[in-house]
Amino acid sequence: MTGPLAQALPAPGWWTRFAPAPTGPLHLGHLVNALWVWGVARAYGGRVLLRIEDHDRGRCRPAHEAGILDDLDWLGLVPDAWSTASFREQPPGGIPGHPARQGDQGARYALALARLEAAGAVYPCRCSRAEIARDRSAGGDDVDGGEAGGELRYAGRCRHAAVPAAETLARRVVLADQDEVVTDLRLGVLRQRPAAQCGDLLARDRHGNWSYQFAVVVDDLAHGIDVVIRGEDLLESCGRQQQLARLLGRAHPPRWLHHPLIYRPDGRKLSKALGDTALAARRAAGASPAALLGEAAHLVGLWPAGTPLPVEAVPALFA
Repeated sequence: MTGPLAQALPAPGWWTRFAPAPTGPLHLGHLVNALWVWGVARAYGGRVLLRIEDHDRGRCRPAHEAGILDDLDWLGLVPDAWSTASFREQPPGGIPGHPARQGDQGARYALALARLEAAGAVYPCRCSRAEIARDRSAGGDDVDGGEAGGELRYAGRCRHAAVPAAETLARRVVLADQDEVVTDLRLGVLRQRPAAQCGDLLARDRHGNWSYQFAVVVDDLAHGIDVVIRGEDLLESCGRQQQLARLLGRAHPPRWLHHPLIYRPDGRKLSKALGDTALAARRAAGASPAALLGEAAHLVGLWPAGTPLPVEAVPALFA
């Protein structure tokens, strides 16, 4: 992997990001992502930006953000931009807000949406997810296909319905019915058709929350992210994010690198929602940073079982 990866990555100085959502504590699955982000960056001349993805105002909590920052400090994973201290100095809801916390960036997202609206690529949508699901289960023509990553395909019910802008805060971005060629640095060349996977992309929901798919693309543009390193569960998002980035003016997509996930015995990936053990709980029980780093690396085939992994040795896993 060393040769092709070294040749495929940008020149030294490129940016990637570690971007947890504060909907719960970090667990070993997040640590696997951190290993890949910091490991590949340190091995190949990249730099790591820390971003807090708290776009989901219903599930995110300041206490979870504080716990994430504490875990990163304890593990010795130090970002090159936006230190953990910078987030503590500008807590959620403060003025002017942190430039790498999604909950503080409503103006950034509104500006991006306005740009797309001016180009005629956005329309108001009155449909709820529950209504879309009901239409699908009833066999209606308004919903076609299945789900992509838990997201129901939206076939454009409101695209030509002339829904008054004042009726709803929800907005969708029109996606072209065309293939997107996705080149993953680990998995190779793939073809995706976002219009068939998810339909027109939800940018903001009826409650005024910005969607992950929209916010992450706007932020990656604003932060100059060159390489996106994340789990395979987000692989299906690449095509729609590439297309949206082009609509927002990005000529070339970021490089993609999707890494393996840790799975539970029942086949599901580790999840905060499933109550998988938090790193903080393991720390309180006496685990060391090297022990947890080694365990995470072993679970995705990068390191021998039962062997501590010092944080300084993480880049060697990928070199």
